[in-house]
Amino acid sequence: MLHMVKLAVGVNSLPELALRQQVEPPVPRDGLDGTTPAGQPWLRTRMFPRRAAEILEGGSLYRVIAGMIMCRQRITGIRPDTRDDGVACALITLDPQIVPVVPRSMRPFQGWRYLRAADAPADLGHFDPNGDTLPDDMRRELAALCLI
Repeated sequence: MLHMVKLAVGVNSLPELALRQQVEPPVPRDGLDGTTPAGQPWLRTRMFPRRAAEILEGGSLYRVIAGMIMCRQRITGIRPDTRDDGVACALITLDPQIVPVVPRSMRPFQGWRYLRAADAPADLGHFDPNGDTLPDDMRRELAALCLI
């Protein structure tokens, strides 16, 4: 099994990511999250993963928010797509459930990276966007102190 890691550009917290995925943008744009007509979160990437078969064996998309890997969502599909300007891209569909993970610092990068299962951060439990959850900044501080 193989995972992917990608920056959540313009997202500052897990609730903000959840909100962004609940609203479908009128015109899908690269890098922006949205939902499919069936209600599945999705995103587009310029490059198609060559190891897509390994990812589809249960892999997840880990999201970097404000310099830390903060959550993951199981990848449910990867297929070729075309942007509005005619350029080929990949459409990645995700499970709607956002799973917080033990925060891990990560430097900025472009696009996405593969993440081996052995290197993936551990889950912290279920995220409820409407529930009483640990604030992201507190989660980062606790991780920095090696308390979570």
